[in-house]
Amino acid sequence: MENKRERENRNFRGYYFPNNALIISIIAIFTALNFIATYWIQIPILATGGYINVGDIAVMFTALLFGPIIGGVAGGMGPMLADIFSPYIIYAPATLIIKGIEGFLIGLISNPRLYSGRISYRDILAVIVGGFLIPLGYFIYEAFILNLGVAIALVEIPGNFFQFIIAQGKILAHLCMPQKLYVSVRNE
Repeated sequence: MENKRERENRNFRGYYFPNNALIISIIAIFTALNFIATYWIQIPILATGGYINVGDIAVMFTALLFGPIIGGVAGGMGPMLADIFSPYIIYAPATLIIKGIEGFLIGLISNPRLYSGRISYRDILAVIVGGFLIPLGYFIYEAFILNLGVAIALVEIPGNFFQFIIAQGKILAHLCMPQKLYVSVRNE
């Protein structure tokens, strides 16, 4: 029988660590979803050797749905695998960290365990904060770790903001859609 201390060590703010088959399966499924979303559409940026993708939609969706642990792990691993299996392998370490932190922060701020079933200002704030991490993280990686220089790293910032805005618009549209559908069906 588990005591209180063992139960407290098994979770983070109510979210279980990946130590049972169900959580590991969910992580695997959403890692695959994140991989497919990132690998599916890739628009190359020649100046930096990077690319723009729609994978952030899946990262944000995973984090908003399951919280920081699954959002961080699946959000980091899926896009990293997409980088490894594409010509952009040099970005794999940065993608793991940046997208993992993005998924973790979105899940932590939105806290779907506490606010499940309803849209909260926290969801919108989470998507905005997590989304701003993308251009900032890749700028730091390209300018200072890859030593491409600040001028070349600045070339990719508009593309990363475009990626963030597309993902944010898609996620926020889906967050608002169920309530609009419910209201229109109820009024008929």
